[in-house]
Amino acid sequence: MEKKLWNLEWNCIYQETSNFNYLHMKTNLWRVSALMLLAIVFLGGKLSAQPVTVKGKVTSGEDGLALAGVTVMEKGSLNGTVTDMTGEYSLQTSNGKILAFSYIGYVRQEIKVTGERIDVVLQADQSMLSECVVIGYSTAKKSMLTGSVSSVNQGYSSGRVAGVHIYKEESREEYNPISENRFKSAKEDPLSTFSIDVDVASYSNMRRFVNQGQIPPADAIRTEELINYFSYNYTRPTGNDPVRISAEAGDCPWNKQHRLVRVGIKAKEIDSENLPASNLVFLIDVSGSMYGPARLELVKSSLKLLINNLRDKDKVAIVVYAGSAGEVLSSTPGSDKQKIREALDQLTAGGSTAGGAGIQLAYKIARNNFIENGNNRIILCTDGDFNVGVSSKEGLESLIEQERKSGVYLTILGYGMGNYKDNRMQVLAEKGNGNHAYIDNLQEANKVLVSEFGGTIHTVAKDVKLQLEFNPAHVQAYRLIGYESRLLNKEDFNDDTKDAGEMGAGHSVTAFYEVIPVGVKSNFGNVDELKYQQTQKIEKKINDSNELLTIKLRYKKPDGHSSKKIEFPLVDDGKNNVSSDFRFATAVALFGQLLHQSDFTAGASYEQVVQLAQTALDNDVRGYRREFIRLAETVNNMLK
Repeated sequence: MEKKLWNLEWNCIYQETSNFNYLHMKTNLWRVSALMLLAIVFLGGKLSAQPVTVKGKVTSGEDGLALAGVTVMEKGSLNGTVTDMTGEYSLQTSNGKILAFSYIGYVRQEIKVTGERIDVVLQADQSMLSECVVIGYSTAKKSMLTGSVSSVNQGYSSGRVAGVHIYKEESREEYNPISENRFKSAKEDPLSTFSIDVDVASYSNMRRFVNQGQIPPADAIRTEELINYFSYNYTRPTGNDPVRISAEAGDCPWNKQHRLVRVGIKAKEIDSENLPASNLVFLIDVSGSMYGPARLELVKSSLKLLINNLRDKDKVAIVVYAGSAGEVLSSTPGSDKQKIREALDQLTAGGSTAGGAGIQLAYKIARNNFIENGNNRIILCTDGDFNVGVSSKEGLESLIEQERKSGVYLTILGYGMGNYKDNRMQVLAEKGNGNHAYIDNLQEANKVLVSEFGGTIHTVAKDVKLQLEFNPAHVQAYRLIGYESRLLNKEDFNDDTKDAGEMGAGHSVTAFYEVIPVGVKSNFGNVDELKYQQTQKIEKKINDSNELLTIKLRYKKPDGHSSKKIEFPLVDDGKNNVSSDFRFATAVALFGQLLHQSDFTAGASYEQVVQLAQTALDNDVRGYRREFIRLAETVNNMLK
């Protein structure tokens, strides 16, 4: 009996043990299966999230042409880039991520990353322009706005341009106010004097606004910079002078009774290989406001284009500033391009903006590596938002004026949007004997730092001033179009201590004057006779010369202190046998005045701008003129 009970107990224990082992084995199998499943999912996720460098090309579905400046962003992150002038892009991302391709005027596309190449064809958004109204620094659908808007939220203001309501969101961008030049009497004030200006920042900044579906602020438009963005076939200097004057006259398109005079200055060209050795300091703003693909990342891409064109005899140092300033690369030969690129790649954005300290350090390093008879220059890349240390407009101007005495020139490249300080950069470039460009995409960087390298980097004439004397026998009144910030007193022309603009190798400068001929009835400049005092009229003897005007130019050699004068008289035959360049430059001048809401273009239209420009496309190798026509058409459509 005991044996049977023991056997029964043993069998129960054995059975329980067997069940436990079975359950334990089953549990283990389940755990193993679950772990295997998790491993498969994990490995699959790892495989799909493997880093990959995606390359491709973005083209237009309308004509198949490459689209430069297309934004390529990894959805849900700040990782992104922009297409270059050939429409190509390269972005490090991961398989499974979504890339968003966006460009103003085209339908946005989102594509999942499954390989190393994604070519994209963007289709034009036909409804965008017709359905949008302009809202200052943004746009809104017409369906969102009904009738007139009598009140706006805090932070907004309202106005009208060409019959279109514009609601401007307050922006941190800053522009100097521009008071348009008026007509002057050739009898009472026959001399017009100004400093030349080779800056073109206003054009690319205008393009940025238009490409975002916005009308630029009027004070962002410096008409002379729009005109000088383009190259013209002026006669090149052949003698000892590094510059040469050209001029022609024709009908004024916006007032047929008036004449239009174009003055052109051409600087001598120097092959890039024959340019003097360059001592460059890249001064880069790495503060928090420079974070993003259109700011610091675009700065890096821009400067790499310049690095590719450095010669062995050139050298580069890199200085950065945020809360403080520091040297991240000592002066390095142009032959060591990889070292310079690697120094750029390490830069990240963050912190406040000690621009004054950065400028001081950059000048110190430039002086320490100074090349006699060479090109010694600082290239400052910033949005202009200085807020630590020397940051006031006056303080920075004084600093630059003092530092320029060292013989080191200053080029300023502007980046960013929303907080862009155009007013500061324009003045600092003037004070630093340099130039100012706005880089809105890699195509513009290539134009400034590669195609026009000599003009951007190497100065052939400094303190260049123009003075025109108008003959009152033929000219009743005149006005200078643009150059409002460059005007000089008539006495300044012969004063060699007075600072003026610089011209680089191959640069050209264009200026337009609108002229009212003698005998044409006009209200411009007329005033009533004085009531409380008698003015004795002195009849001045007028030369019976057939010359309309005389152009006088003064310049100094880059290392000189005394100026030399050149003169060029212009006879106007009253006809309209003008060059193709004259017609195109006139179209740009009209476009700039319309955007600036000029008082002197009544009745003119953007359609007139387009029609005039379309007659002058024979000097358009790089397509800049056709791009201008597209911009003018876009503005016209927006205002409709």
